[in-house]
Amino acid sequence: MSHPEPVHTFQVDLRGLVDLLSHHLYSSPRVYLRELLQNAVDAVTARQAAFPGAPARITVHTGGTLSVTDTGIGLTEADVHTFLATIGRSSKRTPDGALDGAGLDAARGEFIGQFGIGLLACFVVADEITVISRSAAHPGAPAVEWRGRSDGHYTIRTLPPSAVPEPGTTVRLTPRPGTEEWTAPEQVAALARHYGGLLRHEVTVVDPHGTPSRINETPPWEAPYASPHARREALARHCATTFGFTPLDTIDLDLPVAGLRGVAYVLPTAVNPARRAGHRVHLKGMLLSDQAPELLPEWAFFVRCVVDTTSLRPTASREGLYEDETLAAIRDALGARIRDWLTGLSASDPGLLHRFLGVHHLAVKALARHDDELLRMLLPWLPFETTDGNVTLEEFTRAHATVLVTSTVEEFRQVAPIAAAAGLGVVNGGYTYDRDLVHRLPEIRPGTTVTDLDPATVSAHLDSADPSAELSASAFLSTARDVVGQYGCDVVLRSFQPVTAPALLLDNREARQERTRAEIAGESDGLWADILGALRSEAPRAQLVLNHLNPLVRRALTVTEHGLAVTTAEALYGQALLMTRRPLRAAESALLNRAFIGLLNHAMHDGPHDGPHHHDGSGPRKEA
Repeated sequence: MSHPEPVHTFQVDLRGLVDLLSHHLYSSPRVYLRELLQNAVDAVTARQAAFPGAPARITVHTGGTLSVTDTGIGLTEADVHTFLATIGRSSKRTPDGALDGAGLDAARGEFIGQFGIGLLACFVVADEITVISRSAAHPGAPAVEWRGRSDGHYTIRTLPPSAVPEPGTTVRLTPRPGTEEWTAPEQVAALARHYGGLLRHEVTVVDPHGTPSRINETPPWEAPYASPHARREALARHCATTFGFTPLDTIDLDLPVAGLRGVAYVLPTAVNPARRAGHRVHLKGMLLSDQAPELLPEWAFFVRCVVDTTSLRPTASREGLYEDETLAAIRDALGARIRDWLTGLSASDPGLLHRFLGVHHLAVKALARHDDELLRMLLPWLPFETTDGNVTLEEFTRAHATVLVTSTVEEFRQVAPIAAAAGLGVVNGGYTYDRDLVHRLPEIRPGTTVTDLDPATVSAHLDSADPSAELSASAFLSTARDVVGQYGCDVVLRSFQPVTAPALLLDNREARQERTRAEIAGESDGLWADILGALRSEAPRAQLVLNHLNPLVRRALTVTEHGLAVTTAEALYGQALLMTRRPLRAAESALLNRAFIGLLNHAMHDGPHDGPHHHDGSGPRKEA
């Protein structure tokens, strides 16, 4: 009469552990296959360390029951009790140290995970797991079968030698109802390729019809190629398969001290620099994460990386990188590799450099602000928005020994047409990093002068109008000064190009801020008014510069009827405001509405109004 197999209990609350694994540690049930592959890889690594030349194969059989078989070191009955019943122990050594005596100490750094935790992770998708194993370290030991259940119990029995003719381990599981999708043949093949595509040992997936398919290959950056061109083509195909784009260029990443090799693919299109890229990190061939932004410095947002490393430390879930000194050192070293590629392009491939900067100039500007070597080498190549168009500073300084730079985009837009016509060289410094970088230009281009643009500089390059013309227009100019003076603005008459520009509003952010402060102070009382008054500074008033060369302005200067003159002055000021492209205040929007309605009324009456007009300062003027 056969005796029932003794039932043992896990030395842990298995139900609580499975809940922890499935809901808090692992991001998805799919990691169960990664854990099985990791265990198999570690077992094969252990056997090869003890017995060089031993077979190194991992086979995954799909169908109703999933099995993973390896030709690894295997387990004895004592090993099974130790490593499958006690969570967190490593199967890389036996209790008596026998496996270490076989030479495994030197290989322990090659192991990826821990056998107990990895195997029990399979309870996320199955209620019962079977492990059949035969030890290579103890050839005389019988094969053993371990059968564990999610209720926390397991059984162990020995098997005759004929049941397991060769050393190694097979893990079998049947999915519980509701988790079949994770063990479907197509899903298993996809997961095996996703996680184990770069493993060094042969990994084969066998479909339910018995057809085998090898799912891993030599990393493309290590494979031999007939020519450099063939290698570039192969890496481009790998990038398209992995990330979905054809790279602008490929950067080899090789850090022997850190046990890291891989490639960085340069994106062919611009991306938001604030959005950090996800990189694919393999740990000893096994995919650790395909979203690891911490691998590279923040400024390197223009590349996507695939690397394989032996030195980085995984998080507890083995789905991310542990932030430590090693990761920080590798991040700095990889950043240096990418910087070296950038600086080398100016000498090796200027055409590629121009294409790269056309797409990713913002990234280079961010880096150049903190890297003097890169600044000296690449600043002349960087494109900037200028009065000569979008050109490099190298081109711009050939035509302009003095470079004027604006503080904001709106200041550039309001003066660019006039400055260009006057022969002034102005750079738009309103974009991120641009003003700081342009001011550093004299460091690498001695003899070049860089100055912040002041409205007075532009005004000084405008020709004065003929005194007789200004005298004849004095009535209109007086009315215009009264109209726009309430907005902290003066009115002057000048002659400038282009003729098509009727008016120019010269202003700067500091002056507007001071006027806003004064307005708030005037409307406040008590302590707040005193504080604002103490902050008062003498900011220059804005200037509405009317172009005497413009036909519309010439006609406006002849208007004598007061109501129409007021409307015309408001319209000219409003148009100049719109040319600055800055946000309008409520009072300025109201002015534009009044000017439009006033001009429309005048056009509908086909001439000046019969009666005088008055303006109450709060809305459209009304006929008396």
